[in-house]
Amino acid sequence: MTDKPAYALTERETLDRVGTELATGLSAAEAKTRLANNGPNALAKGEKKTLAQRFLDQFKDFMIIVLLVAALIAGFVVHEWADAGIILAVVILNAVFGVFQESKAEEAIDALQKMATPNAHVRRGGQVVTIPSDSLVVGDIVLLEAGDVVPADLRLLESANLKSEESALTGESVPVEKTTGVLDSTEVGIGDRTNMAFMNANITYGRGVGVVVATGMDTEVGRIAGMINAAGDTTTPLQENLKALGKTLTVMILVIAAIVFAVGLWRGAASLPEMFLTAISLAVAAIPEGLPAIVTIILALGTQKMAKRNALVRKLPAVETLGSTDIIASDKTGTLTQNKMTVEKVYYDGALHDAADGITGGNPLMTIMNFANDTKIQEDGTMLGDPTETALVAYGIKHEFDLHRKLTGEPRVAEVPFDSERKLMSTIHQLPSGGYLVATKGAPDQLLKRVTRIATGADVRPMTDADRETILAENTAMAKQALRVLMMAYRQIPEVPDDVDSDTIESDLIFAGLVGMIDPERPEAAKAVAEAKAAGIRPIMITGDHQDTAEAIAVRLGIIDAGDDDAVITGAELDQQSDEKFGRNVTKYSVYARVAPEHKVRIVNAWQKRGKVVAMTGDGVNDAPALKAADIGIGMGITGTEVSKGASDMVLADDNFSTIVVAVEEGRKVFSNIQKSIQYLLSANLGEVLTLFMMTMLGWDLLAPVHILWINLVTDTFPAIALGVEPTEPGIMNQKPRGRKSNFFSGGVGPAVIWQGLLEGALTLGVYFIGITWPVHTGSAAVHADALTMAYATLGLIQLFHAFNVKSIHQSLFTVGAFRNKAFNWAILTSFVLLAVTILVPGFNGLFHVTSLDWHQWLTVLGAGVAIIVIVELVKLILRQRKN
Repeated sequence: MTDKPAYALTERETLDRVGTELATGLSAAEAKTRLANNGPNALAKGEKKTLAQRFLDQFKDFMIIVLLVAALIAGFVVHEWADAGIILAVVILNAVFGVFQESKAEEAIDALQKMATPNAHVRRGGQVVTIPSDSLVVGDIVLLEAGDVVPADLRLLESANLKSEESALTGESVPVEKTTGVLDSTEVGIGDRTNMAFMNANITYGRGVGVVVATGMDTEVGRIAGMINAAGDTTTPLQENLKALGKTLTVMILVIAAIVFAVGLWRGAASLPEMFLTAISLAVAAIPEGLPAIVTIILALGTQKMAKRNALVRKLPAVETLGSTDIIASDKTGTLTQNKMTVEKVYYDGALHDAADGITGGNPLMTIMNFANDTKIQEDGTMLGDPTETALVAYGIKHEFDLHRKLTGEPRVAEVPFDSERKLMSTIHQLPSGGYLVATKGAPDQLLKRVTRIATGADVRPMTDADRETILAENTAMAKQALRVLMMAYRQIPEVPDDVDSDTIESDLIFAGLVGMIDPERPEAAKAVAEAKAAGIRPIMITGDHQDTAEAIAVRLGIIDAGDDDAVITGAELDQQSDEKFGRNVTKYSVYARVAPEHKVRIVNAWQKRGKVVAMTGDGVNDAPALKAADIGIGMGITGTEVSKGASDMVLADDNFSTIVVAVEEGRKVFSNIQKSIQYLLSANLGEVLTLFMMTMLGWDLLAPVHILWINLVTDTFPAIALGVEPTEPGIMNQKPRGRKSNFFSGGVGPAVIWQGLLEGALTLGVYFIGITWPVHTGSAAVHADALTMAYATLGLIQLFHAFNVKSIHQSLFTVGAFRNKAFNWAILTSFVLLAVTILVPGFNGLFHVTSLDWHQWLTVLGAGVAIIVIVELVKLILRQRKN
């Protein structure tokens, strides 16, 4: 007996195992002892990082480590303490941004998760008391009724028409009818354990009594939470790209510095210590120290835009990850659907009608569906009861059926409650004209056996075999559309019999009609699916619901085509495939039905092994492990459980599926803008490296560290940040996803960085050469000082002009619009003023080691700046023509 699960034990065996009695429950002293020994009935929360830990985590990035090393070298080796200070300031600013965003997101998530601890009604020492659910212990006897949240895992001992809505755990939207009988098998799925009630499930109908058999982390919810805690954090494509970029830049910079060092020694340009310092200076100048901060700022700006659209980002890289998503694996219930049963079709008077069609309040079908119903309407208009029954009442309200007035005139005087064996319920109402109305609803196959007549309009006639065939055909047709079908029937009786039961009431009934209900798709979901497909993203539906329901919803949403049965697979069929076989077949399937949490993780992993970037959306506890395993987990803020939100990278505060598509577009824009910033920064730094390298090789005067520092600070930073808020380029959602293998140099960015960087360096060196060859002054020192000033002004100005080029990698500047981005316009103007001040304003010349230039020299500098736009535009034109 001890090895059997609770659902396979008899009631007596269960009570003996947990050491309690149904009539009395535990004593207060025993409950206190068990609580002290086993701990509270709560899920273990992951240990939250302190502010200091979060801050230190920001320095684990490879690029940040490189910058810290560069700062140390700049300060202690080259003795350029200004450079070291600026680099350190940028690194610290980057860390502060990261910590601030994470903390801000966590606060928003915590606000969403704050829910009052539900109370539980338990039997302690023979008395019914109300206690906080976290004080429950194994052995407590819990009393349940409609509206309660199940406080722990219970083995049910009594059940009176008890129904439990377990979609957060199983994914099935229809409430489960509960029983108390023993389940013989020891391998019963969660959704089929009808004698169990699970923690966090909602009681929608009836009442019951159960004994606590598991609390906290030992519950089914706790088991899933444990799976989440055991899963490691995934690395986003953005993090991988930045890591790879840092390593690539480091290797390139060290190679260039080594070449300069070796060539300088070979030429005898300087002593060994001097050449070492020159090489190190070159390396420090080459590092784009503003890149991490700029990427962080761009991501932070992206999160602000997404927050305005109700998408709360918990981790900055998640913004960009959505942009590279290949697969969106979405839970059905509550995510693609409304998690609210709704009447969709009604059949009466021999015809099938849409729910939106007009129907009179006096129609028998309307009366029966509202009368044979236990829904309670609260004062605020909300409805309490079984979702199927509340859907019927909501349908009546939409068609102006005044239930309260009708029940006042025709009150319920007796009833035959729902029974899972006969699958019917009936209510008896006193009629104002005398006699009584019997209103019966139930499963069509059962109720049709008790029907002898049929209502057509105002007439009632005997039912024929042809009528029965028609009704069954309509029932089958609606069932194939995954509609849950109920039949309505009625009769009038002169008086209420002494024994009110099925035999005396539910016979010789008149057929009123059929009602088809479904948990409908969200209105915006189909459009979102279509937009995702247009963007090259494959939507996948994963649900615990039945196969027919899942397939029908998937067809309605456009995830699969009608009749595409091969694209649908159940959890049981998935179990029959090994990981290797499933990995080969995973591309065949777009709909997964009757799945468990373990299946969802397998699905995510299978796609990831094929190199795909996977986003997983969901709101239930059963979604949490897959949310954690996915490249980006997207939780639901309103209907989402605390566990699922905690496992997510991003939370939709409005639970709107279409927000995901908006987030994908924002993610693509963010990556595109990061690419632009990287292209701008690296081409600028390559131009600086080439300039210093060639000046060293040619024996020319070198730009001073203050020149490079000021150019990096002024002309690099502001335009690069402004490029991060460039408007979305047209057609960005018609492009295929980048996928996992793409990087910041994909799509022509890599070659553009190289040739544009070389062009910047060549133009700068050309201006220096012009300054030496055709000098304004006569003295050698003055000539070289002018040339160096011209090179300094050119290098800074060229970068500002080049910022316009990188507004688009391929399109013409005049197509995307040179001045559409106001932030960019101000950034360029500010940078130009700060650069010009160092040359034009008296007092700065000595500080920056520059001279005043005449108008001929300024024309040369401006000509070089304009030239980079002309040359890049010509190259883009040639490349576009070759592509076309």
